[in-house]
Amino acid sequence: MANETLNREGSNTHRRVARGTAYMMLGILGSRIAGLLRERVIAHHFGQGYYTDIYSGAFTIPDLIFFLIAGGALSSAFIPVFTEYITRGEKKEAWRVFSVVSTVMCCILFVLIVLGEVFAHRLVLLTNPGFALIPGKVDATVPLTRILLPAQICFFLGGLMMGSLTARDIFWGQATGPIIYNIGIIAGGIFLTSRYGVAGLCIGAVGGALAGNLILQWILVRWSGGYYVLPPLRTTGRWLWNRMRGNAGAMPPELAGYWKHPGAKKVWKLMLPVILGLALPPVSTLINKMFASTLGNGPQTALMNANKLMNIPIAILGQAAGIAIFPTMAAQAARRDMVSLRRSVNFGVRSILFMTVPASVLLFQLAMPLVQLMLQTGKFEHSAALLTAATLRAFAVGVFAWSTQAVVARGFYAVQDTRTPVIVGTCMTVLFLGGNWLLLHEVGTEKTMLATAGLALLTSVSASILMIMMLILLHRKLGGINMRRLAVSILRTLAASAALAVACVPVRNAIAAHFPVLSQDSPGQRVALPALTVILGSTAAGIAVYLTAAHLLKMEEVSVLKPIGRKLLRKKKSATTV
Repeated sequence: MANETLNREGSNTHRRVARGTAYMMLGILGSRIAGLLRERVIAHHFGQGYYTDIYSGAFTIPDLIFFLIAGGALSSAFIPVFTEYITRGEKKEAWRVFSVVSTVMCCILFVLIVLGEVFAHRLVLLTNPGFALIPGKVDATVPLTRILLPAQICFFLGGLMMGSLTARDIFWGQATGPIIYNIGIIAGGIFLTSRYGVAGLCIGAVGGALAGNLILQWILVRWSGGYYVLPPLRTTGRWLWNRMRGNAGAMPPELAGYWKHPGAKKVWKLMLPVILGLALPPVSTLINKMFASTLGNGPQTALMNANKLMNIPIAILGQAAGIAIFPTMAAQAARRDMVSLRRSVNFGVRSILFMTVPASVLLFQLAMPLVQLMLQTGKFEHSAALLTAATLRAFAVGVFAWSTQAVVARGFYAVQDTRTPVIVGTCMTVLFLGGNWLLLHEVGTEKTMLATAGLALLTSVSASILMIMMLILLHRKLGGINMRRLAVSILRTLAASAALAVACVPVRNAIAAHFPVLSQDSPGQRVALPALTVILGSTAAGIAVYLTAAHLLKMEEVSVLKPIGRKLLRKKKSATTV
C-alpha cells in the first residue's frame, strides 16, 4: 500500500513537472524566436566584424557582475529559502526575505555599477585584451559598457521577482520578460542605429530590460499577491549616524527584525560560496570571449553567435525543465522527503537527456543551414557563416551536458548545498582557463577557424566532464538516485539518437542538392528559404525516426510526452473554438 502511494505521488509529481516544463518550453521558445530576430537584425546592419565585436565586448563587465553577484543569489540561495517559507505556509516571512535581499543587493549592485562606470576603460581592456591590438577598439567599447551597466539592477530585481513567481508555479513572467527585452534590442536596431550606430542596440537593451525585467515582473508579483516590505529607512539612518559618532548602542529590535532576518541570513550564507567561486557555467562564455578577442575582428562575434544558437535547445529544453522542476525539488527537500527528491532528480536527468541528446545531433548536422537561416543577410557574408557554423558544430557536442548540468545543480541547490557545485565548477574553470591558453598557444592566432572552433569544443568537453562529476556527487549526496535505471535510459537514448543521425544525413544532403545557392559565396543571395527547407525536412525525418526508435525500445520518456501533447492540443482546440 505504501509503495502504491509513493508511486502515485511520484506519478503526480512527474506530470506536474512535465506540464510546467511544457509551459516553459512554449514561453522560452517565444523568447528565443525574438532573440533570433534580434541577432538577424544585428547581423543585417553590422555583419560579423569590428562593430559586432565591440557590441559583444561591451556586455562582458555587466554580464560578469550579474553572473557572479546577482545570478548566484537567485539560482542557488534565494529560491530555496523563499520556497521553504512558502511550503511552511509562512508567506509573510517569505516576502520579508524577498524585501531584505532586494534592498541589500540593490545597494551592493549600485556601488559595483558606479565603480564599473569609473573604471570602465581598464575593465574593458582587462576582459578583452585582444582589443588593444586594434586601434580605437577599446575606446569604442567603453561608452557602450557604460550604457549597459545600469541595466543590471533591472536584471537582478526582475530575476528575484521571477524566482518568487516560479517558486509558486507561476512561470509566465520568466518567459515573457526576455521576449520584451529582445524586442527592445530589435527596436534599437531598427530605429536608433541610423543615428547612434551600434550604441542604438545598447539603448534598446536598457529599455527592454526596464520594461520586461522590472516593470512587467513587478506587475505580475503584485497581481499574484506579492509585495515589498519597506525598510525602516529613517530609523536606520539615525542609528547609522549615531554609530559613526560613537553614540549608538546595539541595533534596536525594529531594525534587527528587518536587516537581520533569519531567512536573509540563510540567503547570505548560501550565496557566499557562489560569490567567492568562479563556477564554469556562468563564466565559460566570458572566458571564451576574452581569448577570442585576440583573434582579430570577427571571431569573437562568431563565437558569441554560435553560443547563442547553441543555447536555443538548452533554453527550450534544459532551462525549461530546470525552472519547472526546481520548485518541486526545493519543496521536497523542505519537507525532508528524500525518496521523492531522488525520484525527481532521476526523472529530470532522464527526461533532459532524452530531449537534448537528439538535439545535439540535429544541431551538429544542421549547423550551416541554421546559421544561414538566422544570420546570413545584409552585411553578414557566406564566409562569416562558414566560421560560425564550424564553431556551432563544436558547441553542439555539449548541448546535452549543459542542459543536464542545470538540473543536477538545482538538485544541490534544493538541499541548500551551494558549496559543492561552486567548488567543482571553480576547479573546472581553472582547468578550462588553462586549456584556452594552451589551445591558442599551440594552434596560433593565425588559424582563425581552427582556433575559434577549438575554443568552443573545449567548452563542450569541459561541460561534459563537469556534468558527470556533478551527477556522481549528487548521487552520493542524496544516497542514490537509481543510477542503474538512468544508465539503461541513457543507452536507449544513444541508440535512438544514432538512428536519428543515420536518417538525417541523407535527407539533408538530398534537399540541399536542390539549392546551389546555399554553397555559393555571392553577395545579395537569398538563402533563408532554402536553408529553412533543409532544416524542416531534415528535422522532421530525424525526429520521426527518433521517436519511432524510442517507442520500439519502450522508453518511459515517450509516455511522459504523450499527455503533454494531448493537453497542448486540447488547449489549442479550445482556443480555436472560442
